[in-house]
Amino acid sequence: MGPALVYTLCLLASVLCAALLLRSWRQSRSRLLLWTATAFVFLAINNLFLVADMVVFPNVFLWPWRQAASLVAVGVLVYGFIWEAEQ
Repeated sequence: MGPALVYTLCLLASVLCAALLLRSWRQSRSRLLLWTATAFVFLAINNLFLVADMVVFPNVFLWPWRQAASLVAVGVLVYGFIWEAEQ
């Protein structure tokens, strides 16, 4: 029960962060906010896979999908930081 609650709270936190960042980007149109919001969307997807892997479908091996979502999130964030530093 404890780990499932923590995984779900992490999912909700990352979805909330992504939503707030997207709302802020819509108001300011800052590209750095867009890159960060996109990274948090992929982190939310990662947490969704984590909840599915550990709580909903414990017999299904979703580890590669979780790692791919994390890699894309970090890649988007690093690319966005480099892109903005060059501008």
